[in-house]
Amino acid sequence: MKPTGERDERWFTSVYAAHYRNIVAYGLRRTADMDVSVELAQEVFTVAWRRRADVPDRELPWLYGVARRLLANLWRVQRARPPTMPFAEMGQPATSSWPHPESRVEMVDLRRALSTLPEADQELLRLIGWERMSVAEAASALGCSRTAAAVRLHRARRRLKSAIDSTTGVTAQRNDSISERGESARIAAS
Repeated sequence: MKPTGERDERWFTSVYAAHYRNIVAYGLRRTADMDVSVELAQEVFTVAWRRRADVPDRELPWLYGVARRLLANLWRVQRARPPTMPFAEMGQPATSSWPHPESRVEMVDLRRALSTLPEADQELLRLIGWERMSVAEAASALGCSRTAAAVRLHRARRRLKSAIDSTTGVTAQRNDSISERGESARIAAS
């Protein structure tokens, strides 16, 4: 960490320019509301300026940690209301952006399975998968040791695999049933 004197306006501007989009995207993936995401980013950078002496040289994980805590506070205040959109429905890709229909089905299965996990598992998996953080960076964002994050990640991945297996089993049965009906209709029409 550097002394506050070296963390001047030029330093802040470079951090802001480098990470503003990442923080807005982080908020958007969790709230599905652009206005809330922009406000979140503004709050994160306000905290970064006030606490500039505490910001490590690798700023992004620290900024994600601040964003995570600010969102937790927001959700705590709004506890009577659920978040804007359940995680399983957030960020559904446009149909045209997926080359194969199977890919879209797999993504829906993944999101459905992920939504069944505890919030702590979801957040860790999102930090690693969506935010493309290393285990050490995710640990910094979550405020735990690298070892604890690695163990949690291992367990979260195991739980996600189990959830995917149970989710895709149901989807496969449903797809088989639809295929059988389509085949029966085709035979009846001939």
